[in-house]
Amino acid sequence: MNFEGIIVGLATFLIIGLFHPIVIKAEYHFGKECWWVFLLAGLGFAALSLFIDSIVWSTITGVTAFSCFWSIKELIDQEKRVSKGWFPANPKRKKS
Repeated sequence: MNFEGIIVGLATFLIIGLFHPIVIKAEYHFGKECWWVFLLAGLGFAALSLFIDSIVWSTITGVTAFSCFWSIKELIDQEKRVSKGWFPANPKRKKS
């Protein structure tokens, strides 16, 4: 039996699930101005995935890279959700 597909699928599911609260917390504490952190992390994971010999780990690292890239869009969307009142705004953070 070949378990690599199940492993990659499970890892993808967990990575995407992990990024949802990370984006929410990042927007709450730093606003969408922290998008560049996700860009740098994504570029780092993408580069790393090119040098990993294991197809499973290379794929998981690539999925993490593109989850970071997608999080940039989600930061912008999260700011809109906060402005609509769907999520709480951070009262300690200055409005930009």
